[in-house]
Parts: sequence; structure tokens; C-alpha cells
Amino acid sequence: MTDRDYEFEYDFDGGSGDGDGSASGGTGSGNGDRNGTDRVVLTDIASRVWEHPADRAALAALRKLPMFDQVLRALFGFFGEKPIRLAFQANAVQVGPSQFPRIWDLYCEVCDTLDAPARYPLFVSQNPVVNAGAYGMKEPFIILNSGTLALLSDDEVAYILGHEVGHVMSDHVLYRTMTQLLIELAKLGFPIVGLAARAILVALLEWNRKSELSSDRAGLLAIQDPEIVMASMLKMAGGGSDEETSLPEFIRQAEDYRVSGDVADQVFKVLNLLGQTHPFWVLRLSELRAWIETGDYDRVLRGDYRRRGDPDPTYSDDLSEAANAYKSGAKDFVGQMSDAARRVGESFMDSFRK
Repeated sequence: MTDRDYEFEYDFDGGSGDGDGSASGGTGSGNGDRNGTDRVVLTDIASRVWEHPADRAALAALRKLPMFDQVLRALFGFFGEKPIRLAFQANAVQVGPSQFPRIWDLYCEVCDTLDAPARYPLFVSQNPVVNAGAYGMKEPFIILNSGTLALLSDDEVAYILGHEVGHVMSDHVLYRTMTQLLIELAKLGFPIVGLAARAILVALLEWNRKSELSSDRAGLLAIQDPEIVMASMLKMAGGGSDEETSLPEFIRQAEDYRVSGDVADQVFKVLNLLGQTHPFWVLRLSELRAWIETGDYDRVLRGDYRRRGDPDPTYSDDLSEAANAYKSGAKDFVGQMSDAARRVGESFMDSFRK
């Protein structure tokens, strides 16, 4: 595969990268230590480094609404954290040195590369759906479907693991768990899931999709090979083997999402109407390429990144970044979500008291 094949400035054979948008393909010229995979260990990296501006603005809006947070915690309290955790894990096997040792080794390498604060409990569930998820509240955990292991190579599985660790480190898990619970309760027609909760679910789904863009970046930083990440996205989108698919063609397909700056936000709105939770792999590949082209990815590998404990920009700065990412669409979303949360908060809380 050549740069001409991809019509994109990539150096898949490696190189130091100069911040002009060319990816370093995992070799990097960073000053950090390296683990056994020759990846740059991103010591003390702050999750903000990989967080997409639209994700940050949306999540900040959620967190700035006390009633919204109360609603979510009330739902969690209704069931209890431990029962929820055990329910998610009831049909899964915990990964460790003596169970799925190959996956455990991949997971440890990913955690080391992202300098994760902990080895969050990892489980494999017998499920043919090619997917994974990070859940929990105070005690996050990750579930990897067996279908994912059947379809993807070890390196591609490592990307998925890095993606999920990114969700945990970005404190996404509480809201992702609530989203999943509300989806399932709505399917069952559970009494507490009325119009108020459905309005909250719409806002959560909107944020949830944008949070995937952040964790895609975390997954890339975890394995530091753009080609593997894009090949993973190709398989997640359409399945199939390497012999049946063409990564250059898939990348060209993603060009449709780069025609204008607000295309991505319009696609999000359509997905919202369709009730989709996240896949949209073609759009995600396009967004990841755009991030690499800014030079930010190479800068991180060179050691130029925000550390944990560094002061964060203000909420207004987040909104400004989001506006630049999606023009007026990001601002509209934050405003609409805030209004919806305020309107439905008291009504939803009342449903618990009945």
C-alpha cells in the first residue's frame, strides 16, 4: 500500500513525523519510554488530549445541569451499582493471566501505553455481535464480545481495548451505563421510562455518539498505527476478511464526510432520528483522519501533550472548540440538550415517587 493508494499523507512505514499531518505509524520520535511493542508510553497523559471538542462540550453541558445528574443517579440508585455490575457480567468470563492470557497480554500493553491508572476488570462475553463496551459507576469495567475476537486480529483487538480504556479514563462510563439501561428499559416498556426519560435518552444518545470520536483517538494512541485502526473500522463496518475488502476504497468512501464542515453534524442528526447508538464507522474514520492531519497525533507521540493535573480550559473554550468542529451544529446541540434536560428533569424525578 502506498500513499498514492490512500490519497492521504500517511507514512505507514514509520518516521518521526513533523506535525504536518503525516502519521508516524507507531515509531514516533517522542522522548517517552517504550514498552515491549515499541510503542511510546504516554506517561501521565490527560484524557483531554484525545477528547473530541464536540464530546467535551456535550459532556460539560450534561455535568453543568444538577437536575440532569440527579436523574441519572436516581436511576442508578433505583437498581444499585452492584446488581447492575453483576448483571452486565453475569454471562461473561473475566480475563486474566490464566483466562484468555493472550487477550490479557494485549490489554496490559494497552494500559501501559496509555499509562492507565488501573487495570480495569475485563470480561469476554459469548456474543456474536462484534462490539465491546465500558460500563460502571465507581468501579468501571470493560466487556469484550466474543464476536470481536473472531473477526479481528490481535492488533485490531488491541485497538478496541485502547478505545474502551479511553472511555474509562475520560469518565464516560456512568453516562454510557445510564444510556444502555434506559435503552433496555424503554424496549421493555418499564413504567419509569416515560416521555421525560425518553427526552433524556435522546440527549444521552447524541453525546454518546460524539464520545466515540474521542475514544477512537485513544485507541489510535494506544496502538500507534493508523493503518491498523482504519482496518479495524473497515471490519467493524462491514465484516469480511482482508482478502474480501479494500482499505483504500473504504478510505475513499469516507471522503463523502469531508465535503463540508457541517456534514458530520448533519449525519449525527439523522442517526438521532434513527435511534442509532454509535457505529457510523465511515464517519468515524473520516473524523480520525482529520485529527491526524492537524498534526496533533504526531505531537503527542513526540511528548508534546497535556498531563494529568494541568489546568483545563474553561467551559466556554470547550464550546468554542466544538463550534469550530461542527460550526453552529455543536452550539445548537448543547443549547437543545440543556433546554430538554431542564424541561424534563422534575417530571422524571416525579416518576420515581409515584
